[in-house]
Amino acid sequence: MPSDRSAAAAVGAYGGGVGGSLPNAVAEVTMFTIPFDSTIRLLREGYPFISSRCDAEGTDQFTTRIGLRPVTFLRGAEAAALFYDGHHMTRQGAMPHAIQHLLQDEGSVQSLDGAAHARRKRAFLSLMTPAAMARLGDLFEEEWERAAQNPGQRRSRLDAIVRPVLTRAALRWAGIPLERADAERLSADLSLMVERVAQFGPPNWHARWRRRGVERWAAELVESVRASSLSPEQGTALEVFAHHTDEHGQLLDPGTAAVELLNILRPILAVSLFVEFAAVALIEHPQWRRAFAAGDEDDLEPFVQEVRRYYPFFPAVPGRVRTPFTWRGHSFRAGDRVILDLYGTCHDPRLFPDPDAFRPERFRGWSWEEHPDTLIAQGAGRHDVDHRCPGEWSTVELLERAVRLLSRSDASAPAQDLTFRLDRFPTRPRSGVVLNGL
Repeated sequence: MPSDRSAAAAVGAYGGGVGGSLPNAVAEVTMFTIPFDSTIRLLREGYPFISSRCDAEGTDQFTTRIGLRPVTFLRGAEAAALFYDGHHMTRQGAMPHAIQHLLQDEGSVQSLDGAAHARRKRAFLSLMTPAAMARLGDLFEEEWERAAQNPGQRRSRLDAIVRPVLTRAALRWAGIPLERADAERLSADLSLMVERVAQFGPPNWHARWRRRGVERWAAELVESVRASSLSPEQGTALEVFAHHTDEHGQLLDPGTAAVELLNILRPILAVSLFVEFAAVALIEHPQWRRAFAAGDEDDLEPFVQEVRRYYPFFPAVPGRVRTPFTWRGHSFRAGDRVILDLYGTCHDPRLFPDPDAFRPERFRGWSWEEHPDTLIAQGAGRHDVDHRCPGEWSTVELLERAVRLLSRSDASAPAQDLTFRLDRFPTRPRSGVVLNGL
């Protein structure tokens, strides 16, 4: 049986109606000896695979084989700090090509280290100012309202609405004129990059083929800017990466600049997964929806952070050892493969008491600076010095806007299956969150 976690099995009115809830189903854990190869176990158990073994062995690390290759798995805040400090691990050669070429591609900021990474990272950070985040949020709300001008009583899947809205908002925010993009097709292409990241064979090949077309389009935009036939607003993603130079003072080749432009657009589209889970949380815990609808937003950010912690996003992140070191009695050699458990760390009871309960209150007064290695759904460390994803700021901004809009809408949710599988990467509610009148 596939691993499963239930948010709600059947729900009533979105505005606080009665719905039946199923208890959270947690993968059964028994004492075991770690097998020679754990590939099948990983695929069967999914998100809880690493933490279940750590719990059973009473450790935050263990070594097994995945695809017949030795891999050391790590979990917890100390492991996250070690993984993301920029000294012990590298991303180069860590990610399978099927995943890397679909998500980040070669030469992107995530694959760089040292001075090259620091310089490229500063370009991303320059896009994430408070003013820029507010503008992204405003554009998202504009596109949301445009899409919802005539809601009527139609039944809609939330993802079918949110993904095009996020794509159009991302294009405008990145400085890309809507007339220079097929927003509907781009939304579908970006979705394939996210949804098929853990699939192999024809589905993955098809998504990578579609990505190549998007990269060519993005490279053409970069070349148009450099030829002065397109003039995006200063400080937008298109303008920044079209003129960005590497640590040697050379302009990025158009292909690499295109990859980094996609590393802005794709993560914004991926926020749709969190928006779906935020809607599930509002349905399952209607007291929060009522509070936000009434204008009480003191706990809006804690609610959003708990959505990011509680619901599964990407399960883990791979790395390779840069230089030999020893940690907790284990000797790591240069080139060793290491995987950090993102999901398990976000559900570590040492960091988050009662981790299987949805409790936004736990994030009251919380800050990234004080706890850089605990809430690691999108990476650990500090944004300015480590590999932590600067896209967290845009995720939080967009989620806050989406939660506010959902809470204040008159939409209702029919009875549906909002459970989600834990053996699917990335996972999402089975029903897709169906709403009436959105």
